[in-house]
Amino acid sequence: MTRLARETVIIVVAVVLSGVLIIAGLIGAAIIGAAIYGHRSAERAGNEAATQQNLKTITAVEVQYYNTHSRTFGTFRQMIKEGMLTSKFAGDPADADGYVFKLNIVPKTSSQPTSYTLNADPQSEATGKNHFYTDSNSSKIHVNPDRPASAIDPPLASDINKHDNR
Repeated sequence: MTRLARETVIIVVAVVLSGVLIIAGLIGAAIIGAAIYGHRSAERAGNEAATQQNLKTITAVEVQYYNTHSRTFGTFRQMIKEGMLTSKFAGDPADADGYVFKLNIVPKTSSQPTSYTLNADPQSEATGKNHFYTDSNSSKIHVNPDRPASAIDPPLASDINKHDNR
């Protein structure tokens, strides 16, 4: 083989190997990117599932508090003090599982009974997508993907066929 042919082969091999390494690097980056995206999606889904369970727990505890405290609903601080909720709901508002929980108690007056509203909103886009709402008038959890939820938003699919017990 002539010197020119040898140099040509070496250059071709070097170019091919460089291309293979570049392609392998791009594939590796794509795999890592997909793994990170999948992890973040799984984390958001886990936070949302935990938040839905937290809302159900808080709703049940509010009913218990109402029945044992002269027909009034409790704040997070009061329910924690009574040992009815864990300290993960300490704070005003409370932060738990990637969500911010805002509990608003309306005191009883001569013209209206006591009531509460409870919103759970993601701390950021990284911690959750959906916003949730429930209140003392219904055990249903309402959801809004774009902004803080309210009673006019649709209930979760799992709550559509539920009957209110109150």
